[in-house]
Amino acid sequence: MDRGTETGASPSRGAGENASAEHAAAGRIPLAVVVVDREGLVSHWSRGARRLFGASKEEALGRPAVDLLPVSGAFPDTDDQDTTPYGAYGSYGSYAAHDGLGPDLESSLDGQLAYRAAGRARLTVPGRDGDRVDVLWWAYPLVGPGLERLLVLAADTDVLRQEDDGIAVERIAPGFALHTDFPGADELARRLPEILPSMSVGESARIVAQILELGYPVLEFSQNDLVPVTPDWGVPRRAERKARRERAARAVAAGEPLPEDLQDDVEDLEYAAVRERLEFLNEVSGRIGTSLDLSRTIIEVSKAVVPRFTDVAGTYLREQVVAGEGFPDGVPDTTTMWHRVALEHTDEPGRWDDVVPVGEAMPFPAHTPFFQCMTSGQPVLVPRISEQMGHMIASQFEKRDIRPLITGRSMLVVPLKARNVVLGFMILLRHPERVEFNDMDRVTGAELAARAGLVLDNARMYTYQESVAETLQDSMLPQIPPRMAGCDIATRYLPGTLLGRVGGDWFDSVKLPGARTALVVGDVMGHGLNSAAMMGQLRTAVQTMAALDLPPAQLLRNLDDLAQRLGDTYLATCLYAVYDPIASELHIANAGHIPPVLVRAEDGRSELLDLPTGAPIGVGGVPFEAVRVRVEPGDRLVMCTDGLVEVRGEDIWVGLATLCESAAHPAASMDDACDTIIRALNTRGGRKDDVALLMARLNGIEPDDVAEWRLALDPAEVGRARAVVREQLHEWGLARLVDSAVLLVDELVTNAVRHSHGRPVELRLVRGETLLCEVDDDDHTLPTLLDAEPMAESGRGLRVVSTLAREWGTSRTGAGKTVWFELTLPRRR
Repeated sequence: MDRGTETGASPSRGAGENASAEHAAAGRIPLAVVVVDREGLVSHWSRGARRLFGASKEEALGRPAVDLLPVSGAFPDTDDQDTTPYGAYGSYGSYAAHDGLGPDLESSLDGQLAYRAAGRARLTVPGRDGDRVDVLWWAYPLVGPGLERLLVLAADTDVLRQEDDGIAVERIAPGFALHTDFPGADELARRLPEILPSMSVGESARIVAQILELGYPVLEFSQNDLVPVTPDWGVPRRAERKARRERAARAVAAGEPLPEDLQDDVEDLEYAAVRERLEFLNEVSGRIGTSLDLSRTIIEVSKAVVPRFTDVAGTYLREQVVAGEGFPDGVPDTTTMWHRVALEHTDEPGRWDDVVPVGEAMPFPAHTPFFQCMTSGQPVLVPRISEQMGHMIASQFEKRDIRPLITGRSMLVVPLKARNVVLGFMILLRHPERVEFNDMDRVTGAELAARAGLVLDNARMYTYQESVAETLQDSMLPQIPPRMAGCDIATRYLPGTLLGRVGGDWFDSVKLPGARTALVVGDVMGHGLNSAAMMGQLRTAVQTMAALDLPPAQLLRNLDDLAQRLGDTYLATCLYAVYDPIASELHIANAGHIPPVLVRAEDGRSELLDLPTGAPIGVGGVPFEAVRVRVEPGDRLVMCTDGLVEVRGEDIWVGLATLCESAAHPAASMDDACDTIIRALNTRGGRKDDVALLMARLNGIEPDDVAEWRLALDPAEVGRARAVVREQLHEWGLARLVDSAVLLVDELVTNAVRHSHGRPVELRLVRGETLLCEVDDDDHTLPTLLDAEPMAESGRGLRVVSTLAREWGTSRTGAGKTVWFELTLPRRR
């Protein structure tokens, strides 16, 4: 998600086509977070608010917001305000008004305080020496059971203007940056021009900001920088001047005095060669590195030198580079495997394919020029490959005669290096009839290889970092079983489409007592490894609290408290629903997330569920409210993150309408239904964020498949429990499970009767995909597996349950605890 957090604001990408080009990452400034109640009084005042407005938390809480914040109508004149609204989607709480936050909509509090959706004002701040501060704000209405009614984010644009006086403040929108006060950023921006003299301080600041934004290196080539190279290009020039230059060259080589009419040709020859070399290197710089895709970069490097500089170009890379692993360690040796990743040539098609196929991996012995290049890190020039050297090189290719392809050709081997480590090398060959490589070509080849090495290392680093981030995120996304008690589940996850867009979207399902299932979708704001790690923490917390069978509203409140303890640098949205297939009911609470879609099985109608929006997780101090929704067997619940429905420049309600329409489309399976939604929404273009999608078909459980009994706290009730279970299983046609089920029920009921404090024990059997048995009592102490002594009279019961049951577990409830086990149903003949 790209919405506001307390950590920073940045130019909005939705403000215009040139926003990113003009101020790609102009800076980050702290945000103030303020919550206002229905009376217009401040109920939350962040540290950022204290820094921006000058009032401490103690001074601000309980005071009227109009005394502290820029409000509608408070502008001294029209020149000091910006009435441009921030988008049509207010991010938090905007679903209370199903028309979104339109350009003229104001967030009002019982007529006492009015805010535009976004705006700009200048105000005098107490405690700041009477300074007038240029403040941007974004206001979001809150809907819920508590007093809080408005979330205000504000920023001091003067901080940003110190870096760039020309920034368009109307393009600033809440954004996320982990360390906005990076201590070395300014120093690095000042010192870059010392390293690169042609770079201005402003340009270096932009590049540094871009590096901090992406978390990856930035490689740029200037078309104006001249690289010093020497003449002697060796490529024929125009016919009318060729003869004169050849005469001049022969005279110089022979040491003869130059005729007066050739003096200018020698100077012209040198100038033309230098100019053409510069043009070539600049052209190569412009053609390579157009993307951070490693495979595409490799092809670009090979194509850049053929045929202008060479007739054959073969590229070899170390195994770790091809595999997308970390930086290769140590100097290569004779055991190092080199992968042939590209081969470009001007020979007839297919001539090289069978002899030196792309994709082959091989080592090189110490006596070859290739080994000399890879170990020294310097170019190796072979003016002409003799028959002896051709035979030596061909010996490395088993049962393939490469000699006709290389003998008599001129060869130049150049290393592909980055940070003084050889990533690979290129073998360049010229036809025998073409002028052979010379020392000047070796300099040129080394220069273009150095540039290519940087580009390849850039792509390698990006590929490696993306692989690490995706592996981290994949490890945190659960493997949800397709069937839970009374429902079928299908999920999809799509990574973001921009650089470093590994994000914090997640989904989950948790088995709960009473054959219920918890369904979760969440979204940590921001992208990258930190957001993915935060997502893992929140997901683990949700699983833990769900296992405690906390009500949805209480679970979100606890999650909000946890996020506050983890720090105030992250916000997240979360939708938590509990499905009870026996009661045919959904119990849902929302924390700033987009609403779910419910597709009715009866008529195929789809609808956005009208839920109290609540504030995002991490705002703190805001209560949450849960609602109950009646459902019928066959209904489908669709939950997703905003990356699926939100497209830059388009009202989010357009995406939500498309979501409703596509969710209602008939499908042969749950997977087909998910794919239909993805196709409908992912083909609109403009999607940048990652996407999490969870769909659940709510099948319900028939009353005939549920049997319940209440047992008194009497040891004799254990025998009754065995009898009723035996009878019920015979009635259901599950006689093959009787012995195991009766034995396990005996153990659980015995423990419950022994440890209960007065409330009757409840026994439940549920027939679904498995046979589920649950025993409830009023003792809050959860049983654990014990290693019983050989002569001990107790301690073996749960060991028996663990051995015979397909799955078992325990969970606390409001009244005590539930112990349950499952048995696999026998296959029907």
